[in-house]
Amino acid sequence: MSILKKLAGETLSYGFSTILGRSLNFLLVFVHTWAFLPAELGINVKLYGYMAIANIVYTYGMETAYFRFAKEAPQKYYNLILSAIIVTSGLFTLILFLFSDPLMAQLGYAGKGVFLKWLALILAIDAITAIPFAKLRLEQKIKRFVLAKIISILINVGLNLVFLVGLKPLHDGIWGDIGPQFLRDLYDPSIGAGYIFMANLIANASLFYWLGAEFKAYRWEWNWKEFTSLWVYSYPIMFMSLAAMFNVMFDRLLLEEYLPEGFYPGQTSQDALGIYGNCYKLSVFMSLAIQAFKYSAEPFFLGKKNHTNNKENLALVTHWFVIVCTILWVGVSSNLFWIQQLFLKKSIYWEGIGVVPILLLANLFLGIYYTQSVWFKQTNKTYIGTIITLVGLAVTVAGNIYWIPSYGYMACAWSFLLSSVIMTLMCYIGGQYFDPTPYRWMEALVYISLGALAIYSGKYLSQISIPLFFTQNAGLCVLLAYLLVKEFQWKGGKPKIKNN
Repeated sequence: MSILKKLAGETLSYGFSTILGRSLNFLLVFVHTWAFLPAELGINVKLYGYMAIANIVYTYGMETAYFRFAKEAPQKYYNLILSAIIVTSGLFTLILFLFSDPLMAQLGYAGKGVFLKWLALILAIDAITAIPFAKLRLEQKIKRFVLAKIISILINVGLNLVFLVGLKPLHDGIWGDIGPQFLRDLYDPSIGAGYIFMANLIANASLFYWLGAEFKAYRWEWNWKEFTSLWVYSYPIMFMSLAAMFNVMFDRLLLEEYLPEGFYPGQTSQDALGIYGNCYKLSVFMSLAIQAFKYSAEPFFLGKKNHTNNKENLALVTHWFVIVCTILWVGVSSNLFWIQQLFLKKSIYWEGIGVVPILLLANLFLGIYYTQSVWFKQTNKTYIGTIITLVGLAVTVAGNIYWIPSYGYMACAWSFLLSSVIMTLMCYIGGQYFDPTPYRWMEALVYISLGALAIYSGKYLSQISIPLFFTQNAGLCVLLAYLLVKEFQWKGGKPKIKNN
């Protein structure tokens, strides 16, 4: 089996669980907004926002460190890294437990300290199970990985339905007096939206069962010298991840702050933020593809060196990554005329649809950056990754502050694209200096340029009196035809990839 078929198969498998998880979580939005008023859900929005940052601190880059060092002694580093995560997660969780009440009071939710305690346990479980999940990825036990993820997701969704669609309406009397009294008493209105945290916690706790074999293989192991080496390697990755998250979040924070009053006639800055934020969600198509690819590629290229994960194959995989993501970029951008109606139900949101192709392209470059970042992880120069990400963050912040007053939310999209391009270029230049790889960058630029032409050709072809679907996708068809001619050769009536 070729390297491309291998990684493509693994990416599709990981992608299935990722897409299913995102889809079911999107379904929960309907459940939550049906069960609670916006004010009641405010605590969940705020705490889950902080949780995204805390997740990075809880794992502090050790997942990547495991892929880098486990090739030398798999069981030793599995034991050592998991021991470290257990200790630090316990300490972080203890701190949050001790200060849960004052912290929640500071956030404006006095008396809700128990929610922060549940969240702390969720974070601890996420961090501790991250290493067994990494072990499964390294050992290519994809079925076990996907099964554990999917079952946990289904438990979470199921409990949300039980608590909020079953017990809450019974307690509130929405369905009258049907059902026994003890079922109505099971729901505690003082917990309210906290049942969302409870369902998440129970679902996460179930992972200890589904990952039982990986935990049975674990033995406590500690070595300060080894841990110091791991920490020196991993802490820049933590800061890189934090900077990357702020890079993604800052545009929405700055848009509301720097957008002049009345910039969009008849709309407030909050309206503009809502339009941009919901259009931004359509770029999730690219994010899902990149996440699934990272699940399969990271352990492969950071694992033990062999004839398959060499630089030539890294260049080949990156080449096809660019091709697939370009087709995805063109496919989504060319079909926004019906995608916007499917996902953005109110026409006011369609005003900002122009940001989507830009955001998709920005995520494409970000995906190339993640693919190229193998070099500084392999050479233990992870601090360079932190520097690159901080530069990207600075570009995003500066671009938003300077351009938002003149260009509104389009400035947010273009700043993100500029940041992603600069990060990709810096990573490429650094990689070619420290650890050269024969990337086919000229061909990548050709595909991206053709993709841009394919998208914007739809504007001119739409004047032709034929169905919009055909005019908008004509460029995509030309791109696919070029792909077939350029990348495939035909033998015996069957296509075969060239240079594979």
